[in-house]
Amino acid sequence: MGEVEGLRRLPIVIGMFEAQAIAIEIEKIIPNRPMTHDLFKSFSDSFQFEIEKIVISEMKEGVFYAKILSKSETAVVEIDSRPSDAIAIAVRFGAAIFCSEKVLSEAGIEFSEEDKKKEAKKPGKSVAGKNTTQKENLLKDFSLDKLNTLLDKAILDEDYEKAARIRDEINKRN
Repeated sequence: MGEVEGLRRLPIVIGMFEAQAIAIEIEKIIPNRPMTHDLFKSFSDSFQFEIEKIVISEMKEGVFYAKILSKSETAVVEIDSRPSDAIAIAVRFGAAIFCSEKVLSEAGIEFSEEDKKKEAKKPGKSVAGKNTTQKENLLKDFSLDKLNTLLDKAILDEDYEKAARIRDEINKRN
């Protein structure tokens, strides 16, 4: 995560499942069944409350803490959360993500303007930061039928990052 008008970045390590939950929402992949964060969104929509913002609020002994600020017509509620879950929820709600100055001062890494430009120019990066160019080139060799079979398998295996690459290749051909 990075400052909107600054050079600091906050490196938060998150688990594979949470990263996948964030990636499938960013890639707009619709799983066969709702994931936990989708369930949270459906629940909140049903009970008519919205997420105002996410705040990475504290860091204790190297562990980050987050708050989900939600509101309804009658109440404003602050919910304790792991940052990874809070970010996955923020992505689904289109909510802003903030970080306390104290946390950013303690754990933030400052990039130079040159580093920021280099990062923006790197080709073939996926959400997880892995180089995808070689994988995408391999997909070009498959028929449309084979791609659809691979897409179904990737979704069944809940490999949403792979599913997104396959979907993108199918969309290029349509």
